Amino acid sequence: MTLAVLPRRRALRTGALAAVAALTLAACGGGETSGAAQATTTADPENRQRVTIGVTDQSKDYWRTFEDLAAEEGIDVELVNFTDYQQPNPQLSQGQLDLNQFQHLLFLANYNVEAGEDLVAIGSTAIYQLGLYTTKGYASPDEIPDGGQVAIPNDPTNQARALLVLQSAGLVELADGGNALSTPADVLEGSRVEVVPVDANQTPVQLQSLDAAVINNNFASDAGIDPTTAIYSDLDDQSAAEPYINVFAARAEDADNPLFEQVVEIYHSPEVVQGLLDESAGTAVDVDLGADELAGILSGLEEDITAAQG
Repeated sequence: MTLAVLPRRRALRTGALAAVAALTLAACGGGETSGAAQATTTADPENRQRVTIGVTDQSKDYWRTFEDLAAEEGIDVELVNFTDYQQPNPQLSQGQLDLNQFQHLLFLANYNVEAGEDLVAIGSTAIYQLGLYTTKGYASPDEIPDGGQVAIPNDPTNQARALLVLQSAGLVELADGGNALSTPADVLEGSRVEVVPVDANQTPVQLQSLDAAVINNNFASDAGIDPTTAIYSDLDDQSAAEPYINVFAARAEDADNPLFEQVVEIYHSPEVVQGLLDESAGTAVDVDLGADELAGILSGLEEDITAAQG
């Protein structure tokens, strides 16, 4: 499957570029906001600024490229690497990070609702595919027989996303069109295939007995599955993948911080984007949406989550 870079839909606002978010492993000391978060202007080589970003993949080569490009524009980037996904958002909220970039919009929406916070998405990065795989020789979802069985991950976030993949592939129909909170109970009678929820790490194993399986990238890689052999993914239907756009997150008061906007713009430099796409081995597309568009998606997800909680 050949994946192209998505066309950019974000127009630069006058006097402002967009910001970077990240994820982190260790706590970054005291709860004081770094100097970059106080900035009201963009940086230049004679007016250096420092930005602390939480990430989960600090070792990736494209971050070196990003740091070098930022340094050329007068921005000294400090990457803080996390392995616990539950830490970067609280540390951002508490001012221990300027930005984080580790999560998709649905993850951010869940955090805001559960924690009563108002972190914002100020820029997008990429969508990483959730793919449908088979070992039965089917070249496309259309070839999977009616009544076939398809394994999906059973954890809430990936389960709903997998169901949306199957719906966009024409294999199931979901009640009310489905959403990022759908469950197998929402699969309507008359759907072409039977959904079989299993632990996410067991989805590759199910390829031995079932017609197909929706498998997360990391488990596909661990099982030695070439991600480019997916017969379908949510990258083929960008609207279905919107909740899973990865983003730069910031505190609400920094939503229009021009320095952070400059950081996001640097991230979308061709050299950084190409490094990200190369690293993903064909399982990601670059997405460059503006803060207003991201805010609309995030708000809708937060409303859905709140409504589902009663």
